[in-house]
Amino acid sequence: MLNKTLALTVCLSALGGGAASADPKFEYGKAEEVAKVKDVEYNASAEAGIVFTTGNSETITATGGIKAARKTGQNKIALDASLTYAKSGVRVINDNNGNGMVDDVTEIRTEQTTTAETLAGKLRYDRFLTPHNSLFVAVLGARDIPAGKDLVLGGQVGYSRQLFKSKTAEAVGEFGYDYSHEDLVSGPSNSIHSARAYVGYKAEMTAGTTFETNLEALTNLNHEDLATRADGADFGEDTRVNFKASVSAKIGKNLSFQTSLEVKYDHRPGPLGIKNLAMGFVPEASKLDTMMKATLIYTIF
Repeated sequence: MLNKTLALTVCLSALGGGAASADPKFEYGKAEEVAKVKDVEYNASAEAGIVFTTGNSETITATGGIKAARKTGQNKIALDASLTYAKSGVRVINDNNGNGMVDDVTEIRTEQTTTAETLAGKLRYDRFLTPHNSLFVAVLGARDIPAGKDLVLGGQVGYSRQLFKSKTAEAVGEFGYDYSHEDLVSGPSNSIHSARAYVGYKAEMTAGTTFETNLEALTNLNHEDLATRADGADFGEDTRVNFKASVSAKIGKNLSFQTSLEVKYDHRPGPLGIKNLAMGFVPEASKLDTMMKATLIYTIF
């Protein structure tokens, strides 16, 4: 059975960069999902949103995403990809004669700045061992220019267990190994071997209203030679934490409203993605990034 869902999204966003790993999601496989599937089953959905402003404020913000899954027997393969892009035009002074004042409109220009440019993708395979236990392997790719990361490639392996399940709520825990190879905007590339732990919770608050939250923590197992720190990062010093919480509510037969908050912390962030730095000076990107969204989702069929 093939279900195709197109989501038209209107976002009110406070956009930031991302941590090294992809965003944590309530994405684990459940044995009951595949136990009832006698033949191959496919599911797919997509969402997209864009905001333009012109005139005194010049901005463009675009978001998009796609999800797809294939289920059969005790196996599940899932794909998840997302995009966030934001660009702003800011009016600045161009003091042509050097007198420290703005003499006419020719000394005012618009400077274009990219404030968000993130791409993330994850392909994951789950093999169910029992109704509550499974093993998984995943490959990941990401890009986050404002956070100083031109390209991040990696993978994950681990064990997942359903912690509890009721009629209205369920929780899962995972632990395993994560590998990331980072090509940085400034400085040499970096490889990170990490231990990973994850916990996710989802509950139906009222009929048609769902609360979802998850927390992912990663810490390095190897020494890292960082472009921004002469002492590098020894075992356990490059800790990354990703948190997300969202509430979704149906407001019509085919319409839902969702609000979400994402928080990402990187104790050893990459170099700041700016140009014209003096030789030997490589400032850090911000350790903390947040994203808040209000989203309308329309399901066509």
